[in-house]
Amino acid sequence: MAKISKNILIPVIGIVLFAAVAAGVYYKVPVKFRAMKAEAAAQKAIDYVNKNMLTEGIKAEYKDVKDENGVYAFKLAVQGKDYDAYVTKNGALFFAEGIPQAIQLDKSLGEEAAANAEITKTDKPDVKVFVMSYCPYGLQAQKMYLPVYDLLKDKATMGIYFVNYAMHGKKEMDENLRQYCIQKDQSDKLSAYLKCFTASKTSADGTADFGACLKTAGVDNGKLNTCIVASDKEFNVTADFNDKSKWVSGQFPKFEVNNDLNEKYGVQGSPTIVINDKDVSESITTRSPETLKQVICSAFNNQPEECKTTLSSDAPGTGFGTAAAASTDSSGGCGG
Repeated sequence: MAKISKNILIPVIGIVLFAAVAAGVYYKVPVKFRAMKAEAAAQKAIDYVNKNMLTEGIKAEYKDVKDENGVYAFKLAVQGKDYDAYVTKNGALFFAEGIPQAIQLDKSLGEEAAANAEITKTDKPDVKVFVMSYCPYGLQAQKMYLPVYDLLKDKATMGIYFVNYAMHGKKEMDENLRQYCIQKDQSDKLSAYLKCFTASKTSADGTADFGACLKTAGVDNGKLNTCIVASDKEFNVTADFNDKSKWVSGQFPKFEVNNDLNEKYGVQGSPTIVINDKDVSESITTRSPETLKQVICSAFNNQPEECKTTLSSDAPGTGFGTAAAASTDSSGGCGG
């Protein structure tokens, strides 16, 4: 059975699991509210798809809607292709080919992710984003994170942390250490530095122009270099790189600056997102600032006014640069 192209639709976090309805399989869906007309229910699903799941300039429409096995069945038409789709008669749930879970139509993607995460609420949520600095998906996660950090940094405890091994060579270990030290000693410079770094063009060997970003962010290089030398020695960064007998699986050098937290949370790869001691990475399938913001805001006992601010619902692209995701699939990672 054909699936909806990941270049068109976002993999979505639903709150109710459904198997695909196909081949005449019967599902009895409870109707809690008065049934909608078939066309109205189908249009509600299409409106959701167009608003939340399609890239700009692409529109879906429905056709051939009919009553089938207790739900409304219809064809979801996108760019000349038809996909089997279904919506409950009360217009509450939508499911289709290529989407592994039901979508609750009355909630935004961020709200669904927040509901799925089930995070313990606190007065000041603690947010940890674990990355490898040259991992394409880690870069995507940092670009997702930065607008939320700028919005909520005074209301939540937020930080960038590092997976305890590196997959992208010595340049990644050096960059991890650089970002660690900026955050440790010059935290007010980190956001500006990361905005520059993640948007960077890279040289022939794939190295970003971190020097220009240090200058742009106003980082004190003397203070930074002192921290890098001390931290390298404290955490055996260069020593672990040079001792290949200690490499993870014989392939990847250790990077144990945040090893205690990696072990505490069972971090496997980049990115891993932990909020109030819960790994919520799988709940943030759509790596947009708005989705992350809503998940973090769901972790407050009392949400601050900043949570009313709407951020971008577009997932940034993987890797370096400022483009939006070429594919709206943002569930990938490095390692794990």
